[in-house]
Amino acid sequence: MSQQSPRRVVWALVITSVAGFMAALDNLVVTTALPSIREDLGGELHDLEWTVSAYTLTFAVLLMLGAALGDRFGRRRMFIAGLSVFTLASAAAAMAPGIDTLIAARAVQGAGAAVMMPLTLTLLTAAVPEARRGMAYGIWGAVNGLAVASGPLVGGSLTEHIAWQWIFWLNVPLGLALIPLARLRLAESHGTGAPLDIPGTLLASGGLFGIVYGLVRGPVDGWTGGTVLTGLVAGGALLVAFVLYSIRARNPMLPMRLFRSRAFSGINAASLLMFLGMFGSIFLLSQYLQGVLGYSPTEAGLRMLPWTGMPMLVAPIAGILSDRIGGRPVVATGLLLQALGLAYFAVIVTADVSYATQLPALIISGVGMALFFAPASNIVMSSVLPKEQGIASGANNALREVGGALGIAVMASIFSAQGGYETPQAFVDGLRPALVVGAAAVGLAAVAALVVPGRKAGRPSEPPAAGRPAEQVLESTTA
Repeated sequence: MSQQSPRRVVWALVITSVAGFMAALDNLVVTTALPSIREDLGGELHDLEWTVSAYTLTFAVLLMLGAALGDRFGRRRMFIAGLSVFTLASAAAAMAPGIDTLIAARAVQGAGAAVMMPLTLTLLTAAVPEARRGMAYGIWGAVNGLAVASGPLVGGSLTEHIAWQWIFWLNVPLGLALIPLARLRLAESHGTGAPLDIPGTLLASGGLFGIVYGLVRGPVDGWTGGTVLTGLVAGGALLVAFVLYSIRARNPMLPMRLFRSRAFSGINAASLLMFLGMFGSIFLLSQYLQGVLGYSPTEAGLRMLPWTGMPMLVAPIAGILSDRIGGRPVVATGLLLQALGLAYFAVIVTADVSYATQLPALIISGVGMALFFAPASNIVMSSVLPKEQGIASGANNALREVGGALGIAVMASIFSAQGGYETPQAFVDGLRPALVVGAAAVGLAAVAALVVPGRKAGRPSEPPAAGRPAEQVLESTTA
């Protein structure tokens, strides 16, 4: 088919990978620039924290809505709209005259990314022949994994050598180049054609807002604070209401029957736990390398390259392997290696550990992360009908973001309870148990991955006109 010609495949891979890189990078790119931002724009500590949280909050909350909008109004059309909003908001953040304007621009950035990000995977799936999707997901996953892990390095390097504004200006030429390319090189596609599920959208968005708000503010405001508890309790209640509503709704935004597929439910649980352990660990380790071992932001980022850069080498191979032997063994192996790498870090971390001692943990963690991304994406997209791939991608991305926010919240709380920033040894005392928890979370993710069928997940069949609905999902094909 024309949409699967080699040139269109290459263009789809380039466009979706670069767009995904931009959205994923901005999760953590601001963290190392906060001192410079405060020096230029002023603001209290809670204001600086909101420059990070505002993006995380809108991004996580609106991911499922973004996917639903793409299914309803056209995936390419909404991808371009999200990319345009993200690019304009990046320029506004770079030109922000004050901290309040910067926070507002970051919130709009997150909204644009929430529309753009889940559609990258859907558009890539539509452009690539099924037999080659593992390799394509491998490259896409490598680029996105690199963005997640290298955010502190990119932010620190640009702040240290140019100016903090360039962490946002970087997005502008990329976005301006991608917008016309997406219009010319990506094929339009739609989902089920069902009307937008307004009640489900409001329940899911409200629930995610409460949960993510509580998680990102808990370590700062205290877990017993009124707004934090209100957010967590109300968010949880709204998500329960969303599930109950979706079970009975005629055209729900996220059909609950998808979770009856072992492939879909297992890989989503694994994704949440993987991001919990990985995000929290990167958040603390990037501070450890700078605050305890004394590296500059650039030096710290370069020393993490055996971890953060490994996906560029291994993830394409992981994608090819998932095409040949199925996703479960590759994902489970990757998660196990990631857990071992974090556990090794917890054992060897001291206030003056040498880089040579750290290197095995960095390499093991990097290989493990690289083995996860591509096969996980392949399992998610192959476990649902083509017309449901948009919302499947949105749900998976939303769970990853919730996992990341949960990881930072939980591991920061453990760090604060067991240690602190007062001395290098106090930092290590807090870091070690936090890394143990991170390793345990990723280890549980490996167990969750084993729920996925042992052979390659098969495409679900269309629901029959009468009789049993599409809950009966074919979960295996040939090995």
